[in-house]
Amino acid sequence: MQDRISQAVDWVMARGLEGMDPMLMVEGLCERLVVAGLPIRRAVFGASTLHPLLEGVTSVWTHGGGVERQEHLHGSMQEGPFLDSPVRYMMAAGSDRLRRRLDGTDKEPDLKFFDQMAADGYQDFIAFMTPFGPREEALAKRDGIYVSWMTDVPEGFAEDHLATLERIQGRLALVAKLANRELRAANVVEAYLGPLVARKVLDGTIQRGDGEDINAVIWFSDLRGSTPMAESLSGPAFLEILNHYFECTAGALRDHGGEILRFIGDAVMGVFPLSGENDTVLAHKALDAACEAERRLDALNEARASEGLEPLGIGIGLHMGPVLFGNIGIPERLEFSVIGPAANEAARLESLTKTVGRRVVVSDRLAKMVPDRLVSLGHYRLRGVTRDVEAFGLRDGQ
Repeated sequence: MQDRISQAVDWVMARGLEGMDPMLMVEGLCERLVVAGLPIRRAVFGASTLHPLLEGVTSVWTHGGGVERQEHLHGSMQEGPFLDSPVRYMMAAGSDRLRRRLDGTDKEPDLKFFDQMAADGYQDFIAFMTPFGPREEALAKRDGIYVSWMTDVPEGFAEDHLATLERIQGRLALVAKLANRELRAANVVEAYLGPLVARKVLDGTIQRGDGEDINAVIWFSDLRGSTPMAESLSGPAFLEILNHYFECTAGALRDHGGEILRFIGDAVMGVFPLSGENDTVLAHKALDAACEAERRLDALNEARASEGLEPLGIGIGLHMGPVLFGNIGIPERLEFSVIGPAANEAARLESLTKTVGRRVVVSDRLAKMVPDRLVSLGHYRLRGVTRDVEAFGLRDGQ
């Protein structure tokens, strides 16, 4: 049995180095341990993560049922089922190991979780917790791995089963830490750079000058009257307004397939990269995003009106053209952005929204791809643009 268990652990370590999906690793490991002779029927692997939405991620394996991924939002691990869970009990007790027979032999710790597991037919439970780093510091940050095992055989886990599971915990923790750190890095890079740029950076596009020429629909949006608001409101109050505004604009952009490149104060720059095959589809998505931003702003302003607050105003400029998509800055501090006259023209179109009294202004080049959805607003000379530009607005009813 021990040879097969060693092979199972070697397998999961090799897969961890290859970067296999953690859920597939959990499933493959548990199935191999069963074949090796361990009577496990349920296993839980849990770890904290560094993510703007999630506090932790858990993989739950059941014999014959595969693996289920459970995501825990920030705050959810301070309420509800977590308060009655073995992992919370272990953290509070400062314990690295918890054994509990579920056949009525053991009464402590008295957790509803164990009552439920016993009702489901499980007979024995063992859990281990391994911190990632100095113990006190890691526990304070909830930085480590929690692994629990259950069996439904009447006699429970034998002593050699328990010794084996405890022995392999350290090697599993190494694999988990590697996967956890890679996931954390990917989460942080994506949160601050966006998914498209994050992939490019993590794939090695990190030197100044790295980039490519692309065609794209460029989005530039701005919040109206932000300077007087910033001067009249407290910092937290103004920050709350900014985040609501970003949910309207950047949120709509992202939800329709656009890539958020920069938050420039209260402005948002984004792109819909064009491939040449589905350009018309992407052009429609850009307009859909602008329409959605208007709808979200209307809903936000309705809520603000009910509180006696002034409405917020926005401007959105949309243009299509070639840009350089790559790294700029100094070698020690870079930013991934779009550069070129087309990006400048999108910003100028956003400024034109003030002149024409519309929230959304679209360039003539983009309008050629979606003419049925737009109406001409006339020709204008934009600062820094060498040609007269025919500007377009959204038709009513969108």
